[in-house]
Amino acid sequence: MPAKKKARRSSPAPALTLNHAMVYSRDVPASVRFYAGVLGLTVLEEFQGHNTVVYARLKSPRANTTIALHMVAPGQELHTGGVRLYFETKDLDRLCQRLEAAGVKFSQLPKVMPWGWKHAYLDDPDGHEISLYWAGAKRIKKAR
Repeated sequence: MPAKKKARRSSPAPALTLNHAMVYSRDVPASVRFYAGVLGLTVLEEFQGHNTVVYARLKSPRANTTIALHMVAPGQELHTGGVRLYFETKDLDRLCQRLEAAGVKFSQLPKVMPWGWKHAYLDDPDGHEISLYWAGAKRIKKAR
């Protein structure tokens, strides 16, 4: 009788925490005005270069999540699409009404999606897609 091979146990994957998302921008000061002034994120730091802000890090007001805004390198083309930033708020309808009254243009006003989350969509000054949404307890559960 051939000897049984012992099943190899793989070591568990290291626990990861999403630190931040880097968002490239043609105009970091305009992006800071949008993310801080319009959406309400808090500016943690800004770095100057070439007589303008070339990098900024902002924090969500109710969590420890951050985004970094980084000037696209000279001569480089800015690519948008492929990634959407999601900001969750329980007061989605009220927030969207306030933003709309302030002149923000939405590609979609708050709407319940087939998976049960309520989303509104808009673009930042560089054309990066933003979702403002509310999922509540559904956020960490399967949609179906």
